[in-house]
Amino acid sequence: MNEKYNVFLISDSTGETLDRIFLSIKSQFSSFDCEKKDFVFVRTEQQIDRIINECKSIKNPIILYTIVETKLAKYILNESQKNDIACYGVLGSLILNFSKLLNQKAIHKPSAQHVLNDEYYKRIEAIQFTMNHDDGKKIGDIEQSDIVLLGVSRTSKTPTSIYLANKGYKTINIPLIQDQEIPVTLLQNKKKCVIGLYADPQRLSDIRRNRVAFMSENKISSYVDIDFIKKEVENSKKLFQKNNWPTIDVTRKSVEETAASIIRIFDIKKQK
Repeated sequence: MNEKYNVFLISDSTGETLDRIFLSIKSQFSSFDCEKKDFVFVRTEQQIDRIINECKSIKNPIILYTIVETKLAKYILNESQKNDIACYGVLGSLILNFSKLLNQKAIHKPSAQHVLNDEYYKRIEAIQFTMNHDDGKKIGDIEQSDIVLLGVSRTSKTPTSIYLANKGYKTINIPLIQDQEIPVTLLQNKKKCVIGLYADPQRLSDIRRNRVAFMSENKISSYVDIDFIKKEVENSKKLFQKNNWPTIDVTRKSVEETAASIIRIFDIKKQK
């Protein structure tokens, strides 16, 4: 039986970076049994002392930290070593290596990535745009978008759009509904980045059945009918092929993976 570990994620900022890194680490071990606890905006030795004391009271503690202030980073490392606690700094060596490579001294400022600069406001604008253009709304604004996603129901259009918006891409998603015409602007604008999403019909049927059960609906049998869905998916693929729109099979892809593929397509199209 594998031991259970208590993982303490300690950040001097929001903890977003550290949480994603730990998620990536954890995914590489099939039997990593752990309990995770987050500590954000840790910027004093007193805060660290309380965390160390908690670590001392439990079995198998592991500390991962992103603390950019040099003195505080050394303090948490020294205190962990004194108490025989596994402790690893995620950014320290990287910042040092980049400092040497760039021949610059790092500013060691917590939350430096969360500045209210042009990039930040671009992301906020993209999020607002995307939320206002979800599920086929305001399709007259297609020219203002960066990316347009098409697909039948439950092909992850909305979550993917929101994820892209958080990356700064103004995204419109349009559901493909039987006998519904595609906006003429979309068909005429060959420079626009239009991407078709599709999934395995059986997978779509399962997802739709769960949604119908959750919504307590029972009058939309065609929505979950496998033959109807097969026809939907086939017609969507024909539409994508007819207009030479790149496609992505989202059947076994996470939103992050789908978005990464979309951004790659967007970059390639932008370079042409």
